[in-house]
Amino acid sequence: MKVGMLWFDNDPKTGLDIKIERAADYYRVKYGKAPTVCFVHPSMLPAGATAQPAEEPVPVEGLKGKGIEVRPTRSVLPNHFWIGVNKSVA
Repeated sequence: MKVGMLWFDNDPKTGLDIKIERAADYYRVKYGKAPTVCFVHPSMLPAGATAQPAEEPVPVEGLKGKGIEVRPTRSVLPNHFWIGVNKSVA
């Protein structure tokens, strides 16, 4: 993904899947296209979720079947979501 939307959500009572769904809903309305990938800081992943090598998709309960890959990267700050369309499916 070369271009995406940066979303901030630091609500401690909301799960990662809901935060990503909120960002995806806004993205759909604003850009008229469904996002396919979301980059998050590794510290935001659910306990026990890891990706080897880095930036490979990780499963997030609640997002299965929604068409959004979640990928960890240290380039994105905690509580931020870089969401957009994966260049390989664009």
